[in-house]
Amino acid sequence: MDTYSIFREIADSWVLLAMFLFFLFTVLWVFRPGSRELHKDAAQAPFRNETPPQGAQE
Repeated sequence: MDTYSIFREIADSWVLLAMFLFFLFTVLWVFRPGSRELHKDAAQAPFRNETPPQGAQE
């Protein structure tokens, strides 16, 4: 077997499995029970400073 074929077989099986496991881990990490407060905080970030800065003209 040549080097290309060996790397192609590895990429077709093990790298695909590794990418799928990484994706699954990422989804589970995002939707874990303790992350709700972090997501709420991040969602409210644009609205934290409701008052305009000093010197801003209206």
